[in-house]
Amino acid sequence: MPIYEYRCENCGESFEKLVKLSDRNAEVECPACGSKNAKKALSLFGMGAGKGNSSAGSCGTSGFS
Repeated sequence: MPIYEYRCENCGESFEKLVKLSDRNAEVECPACGSKNAKKALSLFGMGAGKGNSSAGSCGTSGFS
């Protein structure tokens, strides 16, 4: 089962939920307020950085002089 990230449109709570593939389009209830007005959020975990797009510094350099 994949994990989907959601954001509640009513209270702004962000949460994750394991969802069966057959239920992926079903309404999801917010654990904070109980609203069924939650939308799938963009998952940054699934968005890999392209070659050369790392935000980390080079190994062995601290950037300080």
